[in-house]
Amino acid sequence: MSTTQPAQTPSARPDATDRHLDAPESVGAWLVRLLKGIAVGIGFILPGLSGGVLAVIFKIYDPMIRFLGNIRHRFLANVRYFIPVGIGAVIGIILFSILVAAAFGRYEAAFVCLFIGFVIGTFPSLWRQAGKNGRAPKHLVILGVSAVLIFALMLFGGQMDLNVPPSIPVWFGSGALIGLGVIVPGMSPSNFLIYFGLYDKMAEGIRDLDPTVFIPLFVGLVACVLLFAKAASWAFDTHYAGMYHFILGMVIGSSVAIFPTVVFTAEAVEKAGLGLPLFLVFCAAMLLAGIVASWLFSKVEDRYAGERDAIDAG
Repeated sequence: MSTTQPAQTPSARPDATDRHLDAPESVGAWLVRLLKGIAVGIGFILPGLSGGVLAVIFKIYDPMIRFLGNIRHRFLANVRYFIPVGIGAVIGIILFSILVAAAFGRYEAAFVCLFIGFVIGTFPSLWRQAGKNGRAPKHLVILGVSAVLIFALMLFGGQMDLNVPPSIPVWFGSGALIGLGVIVPGMSPSNFLIYFGLYDKMAEGIRDLDPTVFIPLFVGLVACVLLFAKAASWAFDTHYAGMYHFILGMVIGSSVAIFPTVVFTAEAVEKAGLGLPLFLVFCAAMLLAGIVASWLFSKVEDRYAGERDAIDAG
C-alpha cells in the first residue's frame, strides 16, 4: 500500500476508515443502525430504488464494502457493528414483502415518492461526501455520464414486458441481481424483477417464508456481494472521488427516471383510484414527507458523527 500520499488516500488512514468501529456504543446508536438496516432492506425490494443507494445515504455503504472486501480486518468489531444492520435488513425485507402482497400495489407510486424524498433530502450530504477528497472536472463528467446511462437503462427497461417462469436457478439469479444493486448503488433490481414478471412472486414467497424462494435469493445475493466487494473496496481506495461521483450520478439518474417509469404512469394512476389531481397531491405530500424525514434522520446521524469526530480529534 502506498505511503507517498497519506493525507489523500483513504486506505492510508486506517483510523479514519475504522472510526465507526471505535465510536461509543449505546442503545441509541444500535437502534439507529437497526433503522438504517430496515430502510436498506426495504430498498432491496422497493421498485425504483436499490439497497445500495440507501446504504450510501445512511453512510454504511463504504464501511460495508471495506469489511466485505477484507473480511479478516477487525472481524469481530465489524460483526458487532453490522449485526443491527443485518437484523434491520431482514425485518425490512419481510415487512415490506407483506405490505407489497397486501396493499402496496394500490399506492406503489406514493410509497416510491416517499423514498425518493429520502434521497432528495440527503443529496447535499452525498455531494459533500463525494467531494471530501477533492473534485476535478473529470469527476463531474463521470457524474453526468453515469446519470445519463442509468436513466437511459431504466427508460429502456420500462418498455420491457417479459415473463420468466420462477425456479430455484431463477431465484438464485434474482438474488445475485439484488446483490448487484448493493454493489452498484442506483441500479434498481426490483424494477428488473418487475420487467421479468417475478416481483410479485418474490414478495409472496418472502411473505410466506417459502424456502424455495428466500434461500436461493439469499445465497445469490451473498455470493454476488462477496464476489464483487473486494473489487469495489479496491476502487474506493484508489479512485475515491471518481467512485463517489459515479455513485452520485447513478443516484441522480435513477431517481429522475423513477418518475416517468414508476410514478407518473397511467397504470399507477389507475391503481390508486384517486383521480389525477388527488393522485398528484398525494404523491407530492409523500415526497415532502420523505424529504422532512430524511432531514430529521440526518440530525440524529450528525449527532453520532460528531461523537466519532471527537474520538478522531482525541
